[in-house]
Order: sequence, then C-alpha cells, then structure tokens
Amino acid sequence: MSKIDEVRAAMVEAMKAKDKPRKESLSMLLAALKNFEIDNKDHPMTEDEANAIVKKELKQSQETYDTAPADRDDIREEAAARIAVYKEFAPEDMSVDQIREVIDAVLAELGIETPSPADKGKIMKVLMPRVKGKADGKVVNETLASMMK
Repeated sequence: MSKIDEVRAAMVEAMKAKDKPRKESLSMLLAALKNFEIDNKDHPMTEDEANAIVKKELKQSQETYDTAPADRDDIREEAAARIAVYKEFAPEDMSVDQIREVIDAVLAELGIETPSPADKGKIMKVLMPRVKGKADGKVVNETLASMMK
C-alpha cells in the first residue's frame, strides 16, 4: 500500500468518525503527496520520497508551532494537531549510533581515517543521499562534527 493510499484510508476513517481537525490535517498531507506525484509524472513516487514529503510537512508544522505568537493558542493548537497526525505517517528517525555507522562506512569508502573540517564537504556529499528522509540533517551534521578532530 502506497503512502497516498494509507493517508487516503486514514482520511476516510476520520470523515466517518467526524473528526474534522484530523481530516483536515490528512487532507493537507494528501495534497502534498499528490502535488509531488503530479510534478514528477516521469517516475512513480518511491517510499523514500514519500517519507521525505511527510517529514517536510512535519517540519513545516513544527516551525509554525514554534514561531506562532504565545497569545495565539488557536494557531499553536492547530499546528500541534497536525504534528500529531503527521508523526503517524513519518518514518522513525535514525539514532545517533545508526548515523555514526553510516558515517563510518562513508569514511571507509572515501579512505579517510580521521576526518577533519577540510573533509566535511566531501563527506557530506556522499553521506546525505544515504540518510535523506531517514535522519534529521542537523543531527547528521552535529554527529559528523563530533567525530572530527
């Protein structure tokens, strides 16, 4: 079952349960997934691409929640509801240990024993496609920085 089908099925359940906030959140997620599919007609959406879209929507909702003024509880509640729904469809992020394993594999592949800040660009160029949609870029960057000397 594709991510679009999963979201559509959940949306139908939300409509039957008359859960309007959940239905609206799922509708927005479904629209984002469909827009990607429309923009990329030349190939079917992969699971990694679908996961990346869900993560992007989750991140945008988190930014909305974080930047909303303190006195605007309505915006914060709506964003929190969207975040809760999107987390159901988002893949689990890689742990720091898993990220370290991928970094170690990339370092071995590139023949770098002790990474230095000068190597960072070369490492990230190979590393990021491997963890895209599976790990937060900020965590990957911090993990790599902690391994540098």
